[in-house]
Amino acid sequence: MASSGKKKTTMAKLDRERRMRERRMDKQARKDARKHAAANPVDATDDALTDQESDESTRQPALADS
Repeated sequence: MASSGKKKTTMAKLDRERRMRERRMDKQARKDARKHAAANPVDATDDALTDQESDESTRQPALADS
């Protein structure tokens, strides 16, 4: 049986609760990302090495003053 009474929760309260849920989800996502990075440290170093290698390959050799 549905209630015919007034709505008891204000929009402001619903907005606060929604923002709180979003913050909790963001915090959990950051926490999961940190756990993933700690469990797989090789992935982070591989990316750094790949970036260094690509920088070195694009450099032009310096001209010698003769």
